Amino acid sequence: MKRQLVICSLALIMAWTAQGGIIYSPANNINANIPDGSPSGWAGTATASGYLPSLSDISVTLNISGGYNGDLYAGLSYGGVLVPLLNRVGVSSGNPFGSDGAGMSVTLSDSGSVNIHAAGDGVLGGTYRADGQNIDPLSSASSFSATGGSIMLDAVGTGFGNMNPNGTWTLFLADLSGGGQSTLVSWSLEITAVPEPVNVALGIFAGVFVVVVVVRSRSVRNRVQRWREAFVVWVNAV
Repeated sequence: MKRQLVICSLALIMAWTAQGGIIYSPANNINANIPDGSPSGWAGTATASGYLPSLSDISVTLNISGGYNGDLYAGLSYGGVLVPLLNRVGVSSGNPFGSDGAGMSVTLSDSGSVNIHAAGDGVLGGTYRADGQNIDPLSSASSFSATGGSIMLDAVGTGFGNMNPNGTWTLFLADLSGGGQSTLVSWSLEITAVPEPVNVALGIFAGVFVVVVVVRSRSVRNRVQRWREAFVVWVNAV
C-alpha cells in the first residue's frame, strides 16, 4: 500500500510540469533610438498569454548598439513591480562616468554569476544578474554600489516570483547623459511558469485519497472473497 501511495504521488508531481517559452517584443527587430541625454526615454511592451499561473523564472535579453553603457537605465515592470535591469552600468564613487562600452547583447537572469553593474568596459555579452539598484539614475556617483544591487528578477515581493505572468510587460530604457546615440535593436523575455503551489498540494492530496480508497476497497473485496471461500469449504465439509 505504501509503495502504491508513493508511486501515485510521484506520478502526480511529474504531471504538474513547468511551462516555458520566449516572448518577443511586438516587432523583434525594433531598432528604436533611445533619446540621447533625456530621462523621458523609450518604453515598449510585450504580452504573455497561455502560461501556467505562477512564475518561477524569468530572464530578459537586451540587444543594444552604440551610445555609452554608463549612461543607460533600463527597468522591467509588471503588476506593480519594477526591477532595475541597468542603472548606469559601472558608475561608482571611483568611476563617476561608468562603463565606456558602446552597446551590449546580454541576458539578464538570476543565474548569472556577475552583476551587470560590475561587468566592466567594452561591448558587453553573456549572462549577468540584473543591476537591481533601486535608486534614481541621476543620483550622485557615490550613491551607486560598484557591485550592483540586491533586487532579483525571480524574488517574491521585490521581483516577479510567483506572479501570474499572463499580461503585458513593459520595458523602459533611457539615456541619462548626452554624447552618443544608443539604439535598442531588440529585446525579449524568457518565462518559466508552474501551477500554483496550493493547486499542486490539493492535486496530490486528492490523488493519494483516491489511492487509499481504491486500496481499501480492494482489501475489503479480498476479505469478503476469503470469507466466501471459507464458507463454501465448511458447507462442503458438512
